[in-house]
Amino acid sequence: MTILVTGATANIGRKVVDQLLARGITDIRALTNNPRKAALPAAVQVAEGNVRRPETLSGVFDGVDRMYLAPASDSVVDVLALARAGGVRHVVDLSGEPESWWGDVSGAVEKSGLAWTHLWPADFMENSLTWSHQIRTTGTVREPHPEAASAPIAMVDIAAVAATALSDDSHIGHAYSLAGPEVLTRTELVSRIAAALGRDITFERSSREDTIAALTPTMGETATWYVDNALASFDQAPAELPITSVPDITGSPATTFARWALDHAADFGTD
Repeated sequence: MTILVTGATANIGRKVVDQLLARGITDIRALTNNPRKAALPAAVQVAEGNVRRPETLSGVFDGVDRMYLAPASDSVVDVLALARAGGVRHVVDLSGEPESWWGDVSGAVEKSGLAWTHLWPADFMENSLTWSHQIRTTGTVREPHPEAASAPIAMVDIAAVAATALSDDSHIGHAYSLAGPEVLTRTELVSRIAAALGRDITFERSSREDTIAALTPTMGETATWYVDNALASFDQAPAELPITSVPDITGSPATTFARWALDHAADFGTD
C-alpha cells in the first residue's frame, strides 16, 4: 500500500521521502503545492495539494495506507477526516507534547480514530542558521542566555525516525520524544560552528530587544515569537533528555552538532 508524505518538498518532508527510498520503499506519494518545481526522484508519485488547504486534497488519499503528516494546526482536523475517509490506517505526525504549540496536532490525530505515532522533536539544529547573518556581518551571536542548554536534533534524523515508524507497525501507539546525541549550551553550539568555519565567533549576552533586532534580518517578523517562545523554552539546567532516542529507534547513530556544522558550513558563509 502507498505511503503518503505531506509537505514533501519542505525541510523534513523531503528528507522523509529520501529516507523511505533508502529503505527500499518505492510506493511513495509525495504531496507538494508545486509539482513542477518539486524535483523529486522519478520513482516517487507526485501529487499536487497542500495540507493547509484541505480543498486541494481531492483524491490524494486514495489507496494510501500510511502517511507522514506535517504540522498544520489550523486544518489538521479536516485533513484527518479526509484521510480516514480515503482509507488511511496509520498516521506518523510531526507534532509536540499536549501543552506545546504543536500539541493540538497530536491531540487531533488521537481523536481521529486512526492509528498513530507521534514524533515530538527537540529544537532543530537547523535553527542555528538564524545566526547566519550576524555571524557573517559581525562575527558575534547575541542572545539573552548563553548558558541555556538543549539537545538539538538534525532534521535528517527526525526523517529517519519517521521513515522507520512508517515502515514498521510496532511503532503504532508510541509518542517519541526526540533529541540529538548531546546536551549543549548556546555558547557550545557557537563554538562548534566556529570550529567548522575555522574562524573566531564570540557570544554576547544581549537583551530581548537586541536579540530580536539581531535575528530579524534572517527571521523577519518571526523573530519576536522565536525569542519569546522557542528561546524561552531552553532550560538552563535541563532534566534528563532522550539523547539516545534516534539510535534506539532507527538503529543508527544520531548526527552530532559538530558534524552538522561541518556539513552546513557554507550556509554560514559570506554574503
